[in-house]
Amino acid sequence: MQLVVARIGRAHGIKGEVTVEVRTDEPEVRLAPGAVLATDPASTGPLTIESGRVHSGRLLLRFEGVRDRTAAEALRNTLLIADVDPDELPEGEDEYYDHQLIDLDVVTRDGAEVGRITEVSHLPYQDLFVVERPDGTEVLVPFVQEIVTEIDLEEQRAVIDPPPGLIDDRAEIASSRDDSA
Repeated sequence: MQLVVARIGRAHGIKGEVTVEVRTDEPEVRLAPGAVLATDPASTGPLTIESGRVHSGRLLLRFEGVRDRTAAEALRNTLLIADVDPDELPEGEDEYYDHQLIDLDVVTRDGAEVGRITEVSHLPYQDLFVVERPDGTEVLVPFVQEIVTEIDLEEQRAVIDPPPGLIDDRAEIASSRDDSA
């Protein structure tokens, strides 16, 4: 199975280094020196990581055979793709790969069916499950511990405790306005 682990950004300096936008929770494993990564577009790879370092909070990588700024700039916006065993689990407890979450059934704590996860959307501040409901509509469920209380890969389900209004129209509306005026 292939996972996108980074996107190459702009060239850094004149010796072939590039900035990368990390898209993995395990950059020390996936983006380590010696790692051979497939690319999208495929014509730019595969690329072998020669070295890596952090500079001003950004990860910089150098690839074998890329020795100058021009060659590094030609890689800009290339996606780096790692081959991962589909049965491999992330190192941390309560961490999951997207492919493990896609197609899980979503139910509430009391067992009511909500739908099926069709996508995991990674936003800057939190991840969201895109859940397709039985009627074909979609609901977005924040992937936070307060709402997603359990992931059971053996049973292929995610249990949620949604606040009012998340999956139904019974939202509690709080207002600071005085209605007596």
